[in-house]
Amino acid sequence: MQGEGDSFWVFGYGSLIWNPGFSFVSAQLGLLRGAHRSLSIVSHHYRGTLEQPGLVFGLARGGCCRGMVFEIETARWPDVAAYLYAREMVTSVYRDVRRPVQLADGRRVEALTYLIDEKHEQFAGVLSLEDQVAMVRKAVGSAGSNVDYVLNTARHLEQLGIRDRALLALARALEAEDQAA
Repeated sequence: MQGEGDSFWVFGYGSLIWNPGFSFVSAQLGLLRGAHRSLSIVSHHYRGTLEQPGLVFGLARGGCCRGMVFEIETARWPDVAAYLYAREMVTSVYRDVRRPVQLADGRRVEALTYLIDEKHEQFAGVLSLEDQVAMVRKAVGSAGSNVDYVLNTARHLEQLGIRDRALLALARALEAEDQAA
């Protein structure tokens, strides 16, 4: 399914915001309804290992999510789609779907996004702040430290004016542990 006009669109809610890894024509804030950002996917690859799993973000059912929406020109779409599939579908914990997203400029576009498959074994469900801190603090994967992933996402959301209370609480808890150590 194509996006609006001669473009395709991708909705980023986590590391895609600060590390998209692909070329895009434009990017702007957007609102996705029907799903919310959730640090609820057990990571054995990018931000953890089988022995010491980490946590990464996904979009869980319900609520809404503010993120970054990237416009991709049609000619580049096959390469970008292949890149995203390789990056996001490593363990099939996501379902790649197209959903309507309201752009900051008022337009509404169909954007590719990645929803959590809540039946997948890597879906952790709702974890307490203490459990999140414990997992994130210890985990390092092929893409680096789980703490760096969480704090980078929190910082970038803050710079964009996106307030995510759960993520802010986690970032504060991680930073408080660093200061106490």
